[in-house]
Amino acid sequence: MPLKLRLQRHGKKRSPFYHIVAADSRAPRDGKFVEKVGTYNPNTNPATVDLNFDRAVHWLSVGAQPTDTCRAILSYKGVMYMNHLNKGVAKGAMTQEQAQAKFDKWMEGKDAQIASKISGLDKVVREVAAASLKAETEIKEKRAAEYAAKNAELAAEAAKAKADAEAATATAEVSEGEAEASSEETTEA
Repeated sequence: MPLKLRLQRHGKKRSPFYHIVAADSRAPRDGKFVEKVGTYNPNTNPATVDLNFDRAVHWLSVGAQPTDTCRAILSYKGVMYMNHLNKGVAKGAMTQEQAQAKFDKWMEGKDAQIASKISGLDKVVREVAAASLKAETEIKEKRAAEYAAKNAELAAEAAKAKADAEAATATAEVSEGEAEASSEETTEA
């Protein structure tokens, strides 16, 4: 029975979630499997991989062939490198301690890469948020200036209307006063 390490799709439409399984290569994609080795969630950034490291190395050592995508995931987590080092130990090229030291050094570098990617993503998110806040502040200030200008214009119009009304009232009073004066003159004559 030829075994493969491959992905088994789960999740909703347009939101995939995968199980990493050791399965017979003739079984359907989401069908029977021998053992579940881990999970892979590509919806997060960076992708989340939860893997039973020892069991994945075991399946590779007994001859299971990973699919291309699964090989990339296993390589990302260091399973492929550990399998390579174990073959070197089996051939007598190095001791188990030397192999473990090489693997630990590799993992430190890999962890540093992952941490820098995460910090880079956080930095981008902060920059986008700052740019968005700046744009919103500019829009807010522009609207406040437009509102103040409109209110000043309305206040000027109201003051002009009030002045016109006072002038009209004063003119009407003067006209009434002149009319009364002229009517008094006509009554005296």
